[in-house]
Order: sequence, then C-alpha cells, then structure tokens
Amino acid sequence: MFADLHLHTRHSDGTFTPTELAGRAQEQGLSAIALTDHDTLDGCDEMADACRSRSMELIPGAELTSELEGHELHILGYWLDAGYLPLAEAMARAQRVRIDRIAEMVARLNRRGVALRVESVFAIANCRSPGRPHVARALVQGGFCRNFDEAFDKYLKKGRPAWVPKAKMDARTGIQLIHDSGGVAVLAHPGLYRMDSLIPLVAAEGLDGLECWHSKHSAEAAEHFLNIAQQLNLAPTGGSDCHGFAKDEPLIGRVKLPYARVEALRARRPIPPI
Repeated sequence: MFADLHLHTRHSDGTFTPTELAGRAQEQGLSAIALTDHDTLDGCDEMADACRSRSMELIPGAELTSELEGHELHILGYWLDAGYLPLAEAMARAQRVRIDRIAEMVARLNRRGVALRVESVFAIANCRSPGRPHVARALVQGGFCRNFDEAFDKYLKKGRPAWVPKAKMDARTGIQLIHDSGGVAVLAHPGLYRMDSLIPLVAAEGLDGLECWHSKHSAEAAEHFLNIAQQLNLAPTGGSDCHGFAKDEPLIGRVKLPYARVEALRARRPIPPI
C-alpha cells in the first residue's frame, strides 16, 4: 500500500478536478492520497466522494503559505477540519491576499504595456486561491508569452517586473491552527528553500513532520532530509506535489510513500480533550 501526500487540483493551481485526480491516483495504484491545495479545503468534499467510490483513503489537507524570520515556508496540514472556524477564517484571509496580489500583478504588467485583463486571469483560475501560475497561463493564452517558463522568467519571478510580495501568516500561527483543527503539520519540500538552518527553527514551533521525499528532491537529498527528520524527531513524509499539466507532465506516481509512513504521521495527531 502506497500514498501520495502532496497533490493539487483546480481549487488552487493544479489543472485536474478532484475527481480526475482521484482517477489518476487509482491508475498509479495508490491506496491513500492527501489533497493539499494552497490555502483552501474547497476540493475536499468532491475528492472524498471520488476516493470513496474507488475504495481509496483521502486525507483532507491544505498547504498553508507562512513565513519564519522573513522566509516563506509552506506548511502542509493533514486531517484538517473544514468546520473549524479560526482555520477557515485564516484561509479566507489568505485567499483575499491572493486575489489582491493577482490584481496588482496585472496592474504592473499593464503599466509595462502588456494588455492583459485581470478578468482573463480570474476566468482561468476559477477558484478562490489564485496564484502566479494562473497569470502565467493567461499570458500564454493571450499571446504575450510563448510558454509558461517565459512568463515566469520575463515577468513573474522574484525581481521581475510583475512580481508582487504577499502577506503570509506566521509559521507558529499556521502550525497552531493545524493542531487546533485536529491535524498534523509538515514542512513541505525543504530542499526548495536551500536553507537547512530553518528546519530546526520551524520544528521548535511544534512541527510534526518533514517532507523528505518530493519530486524535486534527489535520492541524496531525500536521505539528507530523512537524517534531519530523525535528529529532530519529525515524522518523515513524502508527496509528488502534482499540479496536473500546469507545468510539465503530471507528477503523481513519482513519489510513492509506504503506507506505514502515513500511519506514523497519523499517530502524531493531537489527542482531543475528554
């Protein structure tokens, strides 16, 4: 039995619907999957139905955009309760930030003579958690860029003309919200931060796990982060970070986490009060 604990759908910056993604997971022989769209749980109900019909286990989750000491970090929350109001309110604030950020990106593009309409971006996104990939797709569809990579390289990367910083919740706040919701908190793709010194700092804030296996981690990197997880008493986890056809070919199936790792992570869930 295998799992993939890092997946995205059209409810953030993926291209699959939850039902389509569940079908792909079944084709890959996965027994359990986690839906971890950015700053939203909107796709979890549909995904739950799609997994149930395929005799697969769904772990409802989200990837929360946070920061620690000025560095952006993504915290994966698993077994989240969509009915927990403080978490829902925090994600609603993050979604408003995302929408405002898209509008400012388009405004900056317009000032540089790129006649992209913000309505075009929101039409492509068609969700409450839009992001830079939606702007990139709109630039390509509008004929302003040849491909996704050019859109980022020319306009959307940090330091480029349309890059806009975004407000992020404090990592401690995000981890606490996950715990209070009955979930566990995992630091996503540590290899992408290129700053291992951040890992013990965020671990000290109550982190439960570390995403050691990721589609952008080499075998050597995975072993490196597994050692760090063991040193810090963090549960090692993994996921493909599949976004469908947003960038390249779908990544689902690239990382297959043994189900025993899911059980070890589940054991970290907070014990509810009696």
